[in-house]
Amino acid sequence: MKIYSAQQLALRNGQDRPEIWVAYRGVIYDVSESRLWKKGMHYEHWAGQDLTEELVDAPHTEKVFEKFRAVGQLQ
Repeated sequence: MKIYSAQQLALRNGQDRPEIWVAYRGVIYDVSESRLWKKGMHYEHWAGQDLTEELVDAPHTEKVFEKFRAVGQLQ
């Protein structure tokens, strides 16, 4: 898998580029097709970030990432 820096991930925020990506536990997922991530925001969470620590407060588990394609690893 390709390795991306935090700066490269930040560009995939739904604003600067058409891709909408988020990271969780070092893996970057493409959430572009999710209606819940349109415009790069999902409730109070922004795309282009590592959401590992924020998942603790989510109403769902990490299994939610299984439905998204992994596109790389976070450096």
